[in-house]
Amino acid sequence: MRLSLCNEVLRPFDLVRQCAFAKAVGYDGLEIAPFTLSEAPHQLAAPDIAATRRIVQDHGLAVTGLHWLLVTPEGLSITSPDAAVRGRTRDVILGLLDLAAGLGARVMVHGSPVQRRPAEGQSQDDAWARARDLLAEIAPAASARGLTYCIEPLAPPDNIFIQTVAEAARMVAAIGHPALRTMIDTSATSAHEAEPVADLIRRWVPTGLIGHVQLNDANRRGPGEGKDRFAGALKALRDSGYDGDIAIEPFIYEPNGPACAARAAGYVRGVWEGLDAAP
Repeated sequence: MRLSLCNEVLRPFDLVRQCAFAKAVGYDGLEIAPFTLSEAPHQLAAPDIAATRRIVQDHGLAVTGLHWLLVTPEGLSITSPDAAVRGRTRDVILGLLDLAAGLGARVMVHGSPVQRRPAEGQSQDDAWARARDLLAEIAPAASARGLTYCIEPLAPPDNIFIQTVAEAARMVAAIGHPALRTMIDTSATSAHEAEPVADLIRRWVPTGLIGHVQLNDANRRGPGEGKDRFAGALKALRDSGYDGDIAIEPFIYEPNGPACAARAAGYVRGVWEGLDAAP
């Protein structure tokens, strides 16, 4: 399991400084939010993508994945009743798949709650059907590029569409393509799932449906900055045979992004060492 940092935590550092800092404090990679690279990241040219990948690799890191996929350009939606909006969204995602493949990523994490919110007056069933059809188009393209595309369950009030792992798994099952999976965000899990994070991991990882994990405290800060204890979750991942990457994704940076990132890396690696030392 590689430990990755969601790179928006280190804004406004440029990519070179992000990489140098992440490597220095103990990360194996960056999980990149495309909007940190460009206002139109889906249109980045191959030479620019290659240059970005070299910067990361020259610092001894890997791009493990992309997340926050649909922040830019504006006006995207996977559930919109407007076919033109969905078509534009599909095209942006296809461009981001090329970006991810060019960067050497493994996973795409589809959070973007605003860009999947049902329109005013739209039923959940209609939104579901439109999202299902769009994701069904995306899955083969992800597979062709060697990527796993993960629909992320997110908790309310930020998100009102696909809030639990079970709901995301239902979408994955409805599409039935091996490149489409779901994932676990521990803050969202703590906020909205009925069972503890470790129990949820032990239930869902063996199904093969969990393609990624993001760690954050229930208070939306980094691991180690709140009441949550992560030894149980990390042990559950090991015991369940999870072999993907783990990303640190806080939303509140206290006292600042770099300090939060450094503390999280030290905390998680300390927990790992404790698990390694346990009889």
